[in-house]
Amino acid sequence: MPPRSQPTARQERLGAELRRMREAAGRTAREAAALLGTNPIQMSQMESGKAGISEERLHRLAAHYACDDTELLDGLVAMATDRTHGWWDDFRGVLPPSFLDLAELEHHGEFLRIVSVVHIPGLLQTTEYSRAVFSFMVPKLPAQELDPRVEHRARRRSVLEPGQKPYTAVIHESALRIKVADGEVMQRQMIDLLEASERPNIAVRIIPFAVDGFGGANCSMLHVGGPVSQLDTVQRDTAHGSGFVHAAAELARLRKLFDKVEAMALSRDASRDFIRKLIREK
Repeated sequence: MPPRSQPTARQERLGAELRRMREAAGRTAREAAALLGTNPIQMSQMESGKAGISEERLHRLAAHYACDDTELLDGLVAMATDRTHGWWDDFRGVLPPSFLDLAELEHHGEFLRIVSVVHIPGLLQTTEYSRAVFSFMVPKLPAQELDPRVEHRARRRSVLEPGQKPYTAVIHESALRIKVADGEVMQRQMIDLLEASERPNIAVRIIPFAVDGFGGANCSMLHVGGPVSQLDTVQRDTAHGSGFVHAAAELARLRKLFDKVEAMALSRDASRDFIRKLIREK
């Protein structure tokens, strides 16, 4: 089978974990390839996500690397054997790969938690709000590019359906007050946000302007929980698009940053009261 020309972020993550396991064991790619009866080129393709790996081969490598973390191995096997064709595949070739990677990441996450400072989080945006956000891009997007972005963002909300995974959104007051659209759109967005906050699996926590010591204007992030903490991922937006973080030291730093920001937020009940107050101000 020829190597994948464009592996997904999930496939690349599996390859990165294979490489980490090998390096932690002090083994070379050539040694690992010999164990599997293949060559270093194919081993490199596995570790870059350009080639898949079977469950049997994964367990052989783990034994060779003296990795006995069964929960981690189970998580890697699930990634290696996953054949999910999700709704996001409808947008392949239509939207940039990062859009699809994000939807797939959210789909497989055990939990989701986000810090958002200047925008309502994507999973909580109304269609009108997200259209206004995407319409602000320069150069202006034509309809054939704008409409799929809006539809994709709306369909991402399926992971928040009742009974689905827990979702915590820590939102700064600035995101509630910045008018990305007209007053009516913003009013409907606030009402929708309030309704979402009342669902048991969704925790909305607001950081008011009045809170002292908030220096996190640039700390927006999405933390997606894996089946084990080693397989967590943090997604951050950059000037060049979305970036996925999974290096152990950086994950630990960003978890602590998230906890610090969340500790400054109002409780769920107080946050709902805060949103109600904003709705009455309109």
